[in-house]
Parts: sequence; C-alpha cells; structure tokens
Amino acid sequence: MKPVINTLTLLVGGLILSTLSTFGKVSQNEANRLGNDLTPLGAEKAGNADGTIPAWEGGITQAPAGYKVGMHHPDPFAGDRPLYTITARNMGQYANKLTEGHKALLNAYPDSFKLPVYPTRRSASNPQFVYDHTKRNATTGQLTSDGNGISGAVIGAVFPIPQNGQEVVWNHLTRYRGQNASRTSAQASPTRSGSYTLVEIHDSFLFNYALSGQTEENLDNTLVYYKQKVVGPARLAGSLLVVHETIDQIKEQRRAWTYNVGQRRVRRAPNVAYDNPGTAADGLRTSDQLDMYNGALDRYDWKLVGKAEYIIPYNSYKLHSNQIKVEDILKPMHINQDLTRYELHRCWVVEATLKRGTRHIYAKRTFYIDEDSWQIMVADQYDGRGELWRVSEGHSINYYDALTFWTTLELHMDLFSGRYNAVGLDNELPMYNFEAKSKVGDFTPAALRREGLR
Repeated sequence: MKPVINTLTLLVGGLILSTLSTFGKVSQNEANRLGNDLTPLGAEKAGNADGTIPAWEGGITQAPAGYKVGMHHPDPFAGDRPLYTITARNMGQYANKLTEGHKALLNAYPDSFKLPVYPTRRSASNPQFVYDHTKRNATTGQLTSDGNGISGAVIGAVFPIPQNGQEVVWNHLTRYRGQNASRTSAQASPTRSGSYTLVEIHDSFLFNYALSGQTEENLDNTLVYYKQKVVGPARLAGSLLVVHETIDQIKEQRRAWTYNVGQRRVRRAPNVAYDNPGTAADGLRTSDQLDMYNGALDRYDWKLVGKAEYIIPYNSYKLHSNQIKVEDILKPMHINQDLTRYELHRCWVVEATLKRGTRHIYAKRTFYIDEDSWQIMVADQYDGRGELWRVSEGHSINYYDALTFWTTLELHMDLFSGRYNAVGLDNELPMYNFEAKSKVGDFTPAALRREGLR
C-alpha cells in the first residue's frame, strides 16, 4: 500500500522524492509556520477531518499528581479503553491504516497477534529551548556530504519542514532525548517455544548535540557519546562498549571501542555499525537497528513517500509499568499483545533502498516516523529477494520528567524464524535517570579501561 500524499506533504515541495543533498533550510516565512499551523517540531497542529486524530495542544507538559523522579512513569491515560481490536479476521476493514509489517504479523500469528487500538493522544512534547532551536534550524540547517552529514543546526530537529527522505531520517537521529541520561534495562531473544535468558545492560548517554548552550563550532562532529556495560548473565558480564556517534560518518567513521573481559584489553571496534550483529541479540538485530535506526545513511537511497495515517504503538505506559513482570510480557513468537497500546497517528513514510555496489542484509527498509516527535515507530525490513523479513516496533512514552518522547521497549521480530529480540525491558529495574552527570571524559578509551579493571 502506498500512503496518500496529503496537503502538507504537497506543500513542502514538488521534489520530495529526490535524495539529493541540495535541500535544507527554508525561508523565514515558511519557518514562521512553526508554532502556528504547524507544531514547534513541524507536525500538522490540526486534527484530521473525521476527528479520529485530535489537534495537538502541547502534549504532556507536566507529570501526573503523585509522580516523583525515579518512579516508573504512571500512565496518564490509564482510564482509556480500546476503541476496537484488529485481528487477522477483521484486518481487511483497516487495511489502509496498517503497515505492511503489521499485516504480515497478523497473518503469521492469526490466533494470538492483535492490535488493541485506543483513543489517539498526542502526548509528545519537548522543552521550549528545543522548540526555539528547531525554528532557528529551519532557516539554517542543511545536508552536507551528499546527505550523509548536516550543518547549520544544533539542539533541535534539523529539518522541521522536510523536503526529502534523508531530512526526515536526520530528524529522527537528532530528535531530543534529554541531555544526559542513564538506564539499566534488560533484553531477551526468546526461542520459538518462549524460553529466554535476560541480558542486563547499563547504558549511559551524553547527547552532545542537545546540550544547553551547545554551538555548532563545539560539536566536534559528535552527535552522541554512548557507553554500554553488560551486567549479566555472568558469562557476558563486564563487557564494555563506548561509542562516539559522529555526525558526518563519511568524513569521520563512528568512533567505537570495546573492553574484552577475558583479554582485559581495550580495542577499537570499527564493526559496531551497519548490519553487524547487535550486542547479545542472538543474531536477531543489526547494529543499526538499535533505537529503530542509527548510524550512517550512505548505503541506501532514501525516498520520501509522503505522509499518511497509520495505526502505530503509542503511549505504551502499560509495557513500561513496574506493576508487571518481564515474564508477563515475553511470550512465544511475540510479546503479550494484551499489554500493548496502538493509536492512529500521522506518519512520515520513508523507503530506504540499498545502493548498487554496497552491501547490507536488508535490501529495502520502510520507516514510519511519528510526525509529532520524529521517533521511528515501525520499520519493515526486506531481504535480497524482496520478501518482508523483520518487523520492528518502537513502543514509546512521554518521559514527562524530561519532556522527551522515546521508546520504552523496542521489538525486532523475525517472520522467518518466529523469534524476536526485545530491548529495554525495565519493569523490574531502576528507572531512566535524566539527571545523570556524565561528562565527555567518561566516554574515552582510558575511562573504559579503568572501569573494566575495577
């Protein structure tokens, strides 16, 4: 199914199918639409014609009563009930609102996979300084290096009024996720019968691009500093990874180092990229699938298909709750769909097709990106034969202590094997800390060595 190109998509220019890097900044008159008919991040502020998508009214801007930092985030929509549930039997009547991946999952697991669809709540929000920078970026941000880098932007989304597929994906890569964060979560890759081993991981993030007062001159071509430590099980514990996510990865490859427990040595890790296997994912996720998509754009041609309404995972507070256990979520072949929440939202749709002469296990990928947050919500990945192979979902919430809309659970589901990789299981672990005090010096090879030798 091809999404219908709506009015806003037409307004952003007749060259939306181009993947050239000659686009970018818009006029001040266009930028002035931000905060008026467009939200500060570039979404359509108005609801849809039939009222099934409401107007954006600012999203969640404060925590519910009783919330304290450090708590698992209480569901602000706990009183909502499903409007309807999509199953393999009735999916035909909702076909124009379903991604190809969701259709495939409904057909693959007709007796158990379903989509409970709730009222649409446009909960995404960011701090005002992010909105201010986004409006500034609209008139100065540009693609560089044939679309593999950016310039003229800092802190907010680079292209709030996008004109091609690369710009939309750059908005996902630069979206606001706080400034300094840490978390402990678990991932699992259940067998087809449902057995699994939890891998506990501690992550630290320093979002260099988003730091208050940041300037383009001080970025040092670095988008994010990231550190990962495997806490358990014992056979994997102690492994460390540090990544400096560069902005232009053609100009300068992602900088990465690993600490090997057995060798007690720090080594460069150039293979932590593209389709190399993700950490402890049992071969079910590539490195560039983490965070739904990360890394360089150079191996694909990017096509902006348009914008259309889709039923996507959204406001997944139930999956985030500490009132349930991991064993309540993880089931054979897919998670417990009774704990999921889907809503109807407008999504930008981008197709990535593998360039001639390059390699990747995914020959084509289709991304469905939430207009309100620039978060990739669903991704369909195809093999070299053109068959849909894996479907990824980003079950997301508004972390209202930081005013960021981000995943709480990522799922990467393999239609061929009947298995999946679940990333971000935090129900029985401490909550995200958006007040972490990491500094650049904590993400160096020397710091990695010191931590490994403790």
